[in-house]
Amino acid sequence: MKPARHREVSFEAFEASSISYYEAKFKAAEEVASLAESGQVIGAGSGSTAFLAVRAIAMRVRHGELHDVRLIPTSLESELTITGLGLIQADLAEVAPDWLFDGADEVDPEGNMIKGRGGALFREKLLFSSCQLRRVLIDPSKRVDQLGTNFPVPVEVVPGATSVVMAGLRSLGSTEITIRTGSGKDGPVLTEHGNLLLDCRFGQIENGLEEGIKGLTGVLDSGLFQGYGPEIIEA
Repeated sequence: MKPARHREVSFEAFEASSISYYEAKFKAAEEVASLAESGQVIGAGSGSTAFLAVRAIAMRVRHGELHDVRLIPTSLESELTITGLGLIQADLAEVAPDWLFDGADEVDPEGNMIKGRGGALFREKLLFSSCQLRRVLIDPSKRVDQLGTNFPVPVEVVPGATSVVMAGLRSLGSTEITIRTGSGKDGPVLTEHGNLLLDCRFGQIENGLEEGIKGLTGVLDSGLFQGYGPEIIEA
């Protein structure tokens, strides 16, 4: 009796018709994919623009333009995209990336960002901290004069510490805090680590707020990225 064969996994995180600013994101994705070189280890972010970049890299591999490229994912979503497109996945515990690409929800003139609307903020920040060359793909709608203009700062919190963390966030200047809930389920959204997400509004986001939030007992991390100096790729 022949052993059972596993089917290839096929996963598309987004449909083209559902991606806003598709043409701009597609151009940014093509640009970042053109920067990949054979033999590199590359951090692959989450979100629609990062998804398009992974797909563009996979196309270069299929055409024989790239070989021995490995991608480190920042979320279950990006893991499934990488394996579903036949690319090789690497583990951050074993190898550091040569560079990374990711998207952002907001970017201010100094390159500070809000990320994590998709809930993968901890793994995204872990990857950001592991290499020096960070390429962030955005469309023009992501540019803001001041962070917090369009989106709150997401904060990942251990469930049992929620009330303590909320008090600490208020002391740091948060004016509005909501526990993120899901549109396809009852109750709060849980991260891949089983934690809650608090979406926090601040009257003004000052330098050092990221460190202040991180210092609260019960916080795993936040979607505030200050001082990372990314290279912004904008179509």
